Amino acid sequence: MLLALDLGVFHRRAGKESFRAALGWSAFWIALSLLFNGWIWLELGREPGLAFFTGYVLEKALSVDNIFVFLLIFRFFAVPSEHQHRVLFWGVVGAIFLRAAFVLAGAALLHRFEWIFYLFGAFLLWTGVKLMRHREPEIHPEENPLVLGFQRIFPITSRYHGGHFFVRREGRWLATPLMLVLVMVEATDVVFAVDSIPAIFGVTTDPFLVFSSNICAVLGLRALYFVLRNLIDRFRYLGLGLGLVLAFIGAKMLLHDLVEISTGVSLAVVVVVLTLSVVVSWLRAGGDGGGSAPAQSM
Repeated sequence: MLLALDLGVFHRRAGKESFRAALGWSAFWIALSLLFNGWIWLELGREPGLAFFTGYVLEKALSVDNIFVFLLIFRFFAVPSEHQHRVLFWGVVGAIFLRAAFVLAGAALLHRFEWIFYLFGAFLLWTGVKLMRHREPEIHPEENPLVLGFQRIFPITSRYHGGHFFVRREGRWLATPLMLVLVMVEATDVVFAVDSIPAIFGVTTDPFLVFSSNICAVLGLRALYFVLRNLIDRFRYLGLGLGLVLAFIGAKMLLHDLVEISTGVSLAVVVVVLTLSVVVSWLRAGGDGGGSAPAQSM
């Protein structure tokens, strides 16, 4: 309902998203998520409330990496500013169903095969080390299997047709480059979901908390993009912070039989590491005029 209100009422007409409007929408999604977190705390208790908040903060931080890659995709395909909102909106809708499938599959696997927990931990540890290496992201649509498969099914027009994903020409439907961009965005979200879902399972194995914290963060992704797209170069050390957090959660999952780490301690580690990485990034960016943005290879 809220997404329908977002696109159908407040963004019915294509136009450039102002920083002030994006900031307002971002604040709205964050406030809504925190209110929901408060309800969980009151209804389910302190531990579920902490677990939700930890997962939400972690996913929100991982969203910044999503945003940087989205920015590269939009630049690569020269997407007009007034149509970026439409792509991100439908990207968020697709992400909701995708994350639901990932959470259900992950919960089922953990319930049936306990050793999957250790596999998730090893994967997160490896991902964290990879992020700390700060490799620059690369966009290769011509190598993406989903994009290649889509191009084999639908012929694509040579130019954009407003905000349309498909147009009808000479009795047949043609995809526009905007549809190809949406496919690329959804393919990117698959990559990030593979990282983020196991990470939240490292905080809590409750499917409801995993899904709700993940989706609350994803709902604000569109607005957050328009807030950060001109500031992304100021987060040069966020990739390092995210790498440390993912490595910590991976190690926690691998050692959970030997060392018990409470949700409160996990939250403290996530918040302190991410806050330090953002503060140091901002100070260094202010001192040398910018730097490289956080990176995740595709």
